Amino acid sequence: MKLKRVVKVEAERDPAFALWISQTVGGERIRHCLQCGLCSGSCPLSLYMDYTPRRLMHLSREGFKEEVLSSYTIWLCTSCYACMVECPKKINITQLMYALKTRAMQEHFYPKRFAIPVLAREFSRMIRGSGRITESRLVMRVFVKTAIWRLLGFSKLGLRLFRTGRMRLAREKVEKRSDIVTLLNAVDTTRKELAR
Repeated sequence: MKLKRVVKVEAERDPAFALWISQTVGGERIRHCLQCGLCSGSCPLSLYMDYTPRRLMHLSREGFKEEVLSSYTIWLCTSCYACMVECPKKINITQLMYALKTRAMQEHFYPKRFAIPVLAREFSRMIRGSGRITESRLVMRVFVKTAIWRLLGFSKLGLRLFRTGRMRLAREKVEKRSDIVTLLNAVDTTRKELAR
């Protein structure tokens, strides 16, 4: 992955985003960040990120919304909590990553053919539609939308899973799906209210 060095200017900042990040769960202490780099040094995947966790925290608190929400960094976070354990100011970076992923999905900033956000979106659609997921259908949807050619490489494994009964093609459903949709709509409404 090639990193770009770009000078950021005041006009690119979104003060509303900076305020939102400082008021979201986990972001209450983001203004206390020392930019010491312990989060980046402890992150096992920082080598693969376009912005290290330290840089992402700085961009977030300064309001560079587009760079933050369109970065691969938030999708590569494995939620191992190593950054939070090492942080001398006890900033909940992992919780902030969850919040940023959610916001990126809501505002369609995520990388379109990157498997992780596609998986999250398809998972959510399946839960809303039938109340539970069918693993085989979920895997197929993700591969079709991200890397259909790789699906052939997993065909032998898929056949073995089907033969042993580990995966099924039949769509799984739950009773009273409308209750689940009502619950999810309530969560969405609450999340939107908190984002204001």
